[in-house]
Amino acid sequence: MELNPQQLRAVRHTDGPLLVLAGAGSGKTRVIAAKIVHLLQQGGLAPEQVFAVTFTNRAAREMSERVAASAGRAGRHVSVSTFHRLGLRIIREQPAAAGLRPGFSIFNAGDAESLLRELLRMHWGGEVDAAALRDASRAAMGMISNWKNGLLTPEQSAAEARSTLDRTHAAVYRDYQNHLLMSNAVDFDDLLLHPVRLLQSSAERRALWQARVRYLLVDEYQDTNGAQYELIRLLAGERGAFTVVGDDDQSIYAWRGARPDNLVTLAGDYPNLAVVKLEQNYRSRSSILKSANALISHNPHLYEKRLWSERGPGDPVRVVQVDDDEAEADRITSEIVQRQAQRRASWGEFAVVYRSNHQARALELRLQALRVPYRISGGNSFFDRGEVRDALAYFRLLVNPDDDGALLRVINVPRRQLGAATLNALQRVAAQRRRSLLAAMDATDLAAEVGGTPARRLAGFRDWLGHWRSLLDRPAPTLRALLEDCGYESWLAQQSSDADQARIRWSNIELLLAAIERRSLAGDEPAEVLRSLALDDALDREEDEPNPEQVQLLTLHAAKGLEFAHVWLMGFEEGLLPHRNCVTDEQIAEERRLAYVGLTRAMETLTLTLTRRRRSRGETRRSEPSRFLAELPEEYVVWEGREDEPEERKEARARASLDALKNLLD
Repeated sequence: MELNPQQLRAVRHTDGPLLVLAGAGSGKTRVIAAKIVHLLQQGGLAPEQVFAVTFTNRAAREMSERVAASAGRAGRHVSVSTFHRLGLRIIREQPAAAGLRPGFSIFNAGDAESLLRELLRMHWGGEVDAAALRDASRAAMGMISNWKNGLLTPEQSAAEARSTLDRTHAAVYRDYQNHLLMSNAVDFDDLLLHPVRLLQSSAERRALWQARVRYLLVDEYQDTNGAQYELIRLLAGERGAFTVVGDDDQSIYAWRGARPDNLVTLAGDYPNLAVVKLEQNYRSRSSILKSANALISHNPHLYEKRLWSERGPGDPVRVVQVDDDEAEADRITSEIVQRQAQRRASWGEFAVVYRSNHQARALELRLQALRVPYRISGGNSFFDRGEVRDALAYFRLLVNPDDDGALLRVINVPRRQLGAATLNALQRVAAQRRRSLLAAMDATDLAAEVGGTPARRLAGFRDWLGHWRSLLDRPAPTLRALLEDCGYESWLAQQSSDADQARIRWSNIELLLAAIERRSLAGDEPAEVLRSLALDDALDREEDEPNPEQVQLLTLHAAKGLEFAHVWLMGFEEGLLPHRNCVTDEQIAEERRLAYVGLTRAMETLTLTLTRRRRSRGETRRSEPSRFLAELPEEYVVWEGREDEPEERKEARARASLDALKNLLD
């Protein structure tokens, strides 16, 4: 594994805490993998004593593969995981300390939002507009997530609330957390919050984990939130045996709790912190890097760095101005087709990135018309499909009978003649007795509340689930038999528009059952299988792998971590980049980092586009060039499409585009 001098310095530094400032394309994953190998081979650590954490399954897989390739069998025993999987591991060892019981569930975003809608409906009372309720539940979910990532309890949140809306959110947070605990469940943020509290509350537990984690490596450190930083600090202890790797210039997730100032906090908590800068870029041409350096230099920095490359200057960065968004889509499409034909390149070498998804609509139509294969990143998760959520809800109920969300999803799927009045009465009984819905079906006076016939149907459902729960030692066959016994496949066919759709939907069930079977054969207990699936859902949503045979269309956030030979960045205009909702200095700084991420995705060529007018919300409005364009160095940028551009240059470009289109259609 060949390393440059700075990379080698980062690998060999094991005496005290280390921050590696790794610029875009500077080989940070190579450094982390090499350091793990160094710790095993020269550092005297056992594989079980080395822990590496990152943010996505894809990054964890890549790191694991590199370590295993270099360190062999020992490398396969190093713990490489996401923060949330490590948090789950800590909770799983002592669930009771977190107020949980074995078999606890993980609520996904859909489960959490459904619960919050119900809590808000009860809080407001009366009839509530569905759209308003949806928006309110999402706002509440964002606020609660921020509080959890900041390690605030419902009580602390209520004490800090200053507005009526904040007080409402704090009250809903309290009810939401109580409901989670009553359902023996956690949400995604709890996988960080609970471990931090467990380690904070017990010196013995903290010492145990610090003895296990003899060295900690953290990837994408700039994306850590308050809970993740505290988890790092608690695991590393005063020894500070850790390396954190990140790039403050690529911190683009403040909207979901990331704290770029964790760099400052780290330096304050560990005064002996060493800093190594990785500034050699192996990805981009110099003209691209120098433009990116100039742009990001307008942000404040705790540590200055400047990327450089030995790959040569390459073509200048192009800034292309066109009349409107329709012309923008035409121009980008024709240029992609032209370059693909000229260079005989694969379609996967081309990417179009943008600030917001709505910008891709016109572009899609052009690509479709020219039969250009493309892929939009960030589509719906496999686990979002209704039939998959149904099957998983049954599985969750078998593993965790207290999971009220799962019960409400499937109690009438297929229909069991249990109406809204019956379920409302059951919920009242459960609330009065502080029991789960399934446990409330045992109440001796339930018939008086819901009526004799509904009570017998509820008892029948309870007993039916109990029968299948007794067979849960073989999860996949049991779940398949349960679905067959309740006639789910026939019901699914009735709910589908035609036989083909029904067949596709049932094939999704087959894929889920196969995934459950694979994990079960690997030795995982049913509860672990279920939690693993829930984490895959949450962590894989933004991880679409680029296809070498398709042009990639993706947002700037989704583009982070990826690279393409040729990149077009659409909509370099005020209101888009920076976004119209970003007005404070901190928000503008993050938008500049977002633009920087976009620029540094490009390896060979980079084109920035903007329009003179753009259609937005049904109106055509005059566009203003992004303020960031003025921050790019003139010597590395060429403009096209300005009013003063020579006619012969416009005509030559038009002829070249037309020739490329003819070649494609021939």
